[in-house]
Amino acid sequence: MTWWRSGTIYQIYPRSFQDSGGDGVGDLQGIEARLDHLVMLGVEAIWISPIFPSPMRDFGYDVADYCGIDPRFGTLADFDSLLAAAHDRGLKLLLDFVPNHSSTDHPWFQESRASRDNPRRDWYIWRDPAPDGGPPNNWISDFGGSAWEYDAATGQYYYHAFLKEQADLNWRNPDLRRAMMEALRFWFERGVDGFRIDVLWHMVKHADFPDNPANPDYHPAMGGMHAVLQQHSTDQPEVHGIAAEMRAIADSYPGDRVLIGEIYLPVERLMHYYGLDAPEVHLPFNFQLIDAAWDARHLAGLIADYEAALPADGWPNWVLGNHDRPRIASRVGAAQARNAAVLLLTLRGTPTLYYGDELGLTDVAIPAERVQDPRELREPGLGLGRDPVRTPMPWNASAHAGFSTAEPWLPLNPDWPTRNVAAQAADPASMLALHRDLLRLRRKHAALAVGDFRLIAAEGDVLAYERSHGDERIVVALNLGATPQPVELPAGTLLLSTLGGTADPATLRGDDAIILRVTR
Repeated sequence: MTWWRSGTIYQIYPRSFQDSGGDGVGDLQGIEARLDHLVMLGVEAIWISPIFPSPMRDFGYDVADYCGIDPRFGTLADFDSLLAAAHDRGLKLLLDFVPNHSSTDHPWFQESRASRDNPRRDWYIWRDPAPDGGPPNNWISDFGGSAWEYDAATGQYYYHAFLKEQADLNWRNPDLRRAMMEALRFWFERGVDGFRIDVLWHMVKHADFPDNPANPDYHPAMGGMHAVLQQHSTDQPEVHGIAAEMRAIADSYPGDRVLIGEIYLPVERLMHYYGLDAPEVHLPFNFQLIDAAWDARHLAGLIADYEAALPADGWPNWVLGNHDRPRIASRVGAAQARNAAVLLLTLRGTPTLYYGDELGLTDVAIPAERVQDPRELREPGLGLGRDPVRTPMPWNASAHAGFSTAEPWLPLNPDWPTRNVAAQAADPASMLALHRDLLRLRRKHAALAVGDFRLIAAEGDVLAYERSHGDERIVVALNLGATPQPVELPAGTLLLSTLGGTADPATLRGDDAIILRVTR
């Protein structure tokens, strides 16, 4: 069994994990200093959000060099040290590859915009103005406003799906494609265990650049990007050949290297990224739990439909949160966040855990004068800003929560003196202890790590299912409401309860989730 099927992936936002340099920003040496926390937690791999050289207009997702390390985070030697230290502890390390766009500071773009006949002009997407002199079409940036920026020096527009400082690469150009594949090989040769591929479904655009259709359900609170449906600017057929080439490169290296694709699409289209004519990404990210109503019947249907849609060789995966979306404890509350952890870590498939969720961190209110995120700055007041979920990890009750010796780049969670790793490590009833227990159970019981899945009929607020492997049978039952619920479960040994104590086999306490080992 490959490690990425049975293991758990832990996402680190590097600016916010641990600062070793005293500038208030996390770095690679800081991550290395905290690896033992991840070993004790029980995860198998870490995924680090972008650490490449960048002007940081979108905090690393505007890459200026695909084969280097930004000095804010350290050096290539620091990276090599971190990779070796992770491997010494049995941890895999994944990087965040950003292939859809580069920074406009990248030398490639500087050459591309130098003149219309520059050899790298076609490495980016340039179009003539519309007859009225305006943008070539109605495509909208995900950060609001037109996705086209006029370049007066050459009299054309370039395309940017995000900030104007993030110019989209032209993957139809074979030279650009080769250069980017070489960047993947650079890091694989260095020993990384895989990549999370940023906005994979954005990478190819319709060759004729037609207008996107208007969204009939649009309202301004959704954010400008939703004014049109991204029918022609995303999810084009040609992207699958690119993903297949990336997969072939990954598979050419030893050690079960893995590719994970960031893809926000309906399930039936998401499945295509497992591979149409050839294998593509190993794990197309399944984000359904992030937006799902916290309702037992709804979740049961969502899980069943996802399982039914998977191709025969497709391995499932689940995500509760990430660096772009509200934290689970803010969405469902502290009590149900414990149940959400049980759900994430006992469903069939590979779970990805976002840093700080093991402590039950919530979104942090960011004062206007400390807002950093360009999305919030461009469309203020809509609740789309991502700073609230990127705040520093609280390690202990010392100054700045042990994250830094200086004022952190974003505010800490207000309850950091009590909600921190040290405090929760000493409390057997804490959220951290619950995550450690759940991950220990995953490692101990193959049924939870790689077993089959079957929903169990349930009513009201109860969601129940069975995991089985060989002779082992484990039942998970979650009460997604605050009132006790009657249940009919088989007799078994209680392995875990989110509320602790003993569980009544006929009644599931409010806000409780239980895991039973059942004797066949």
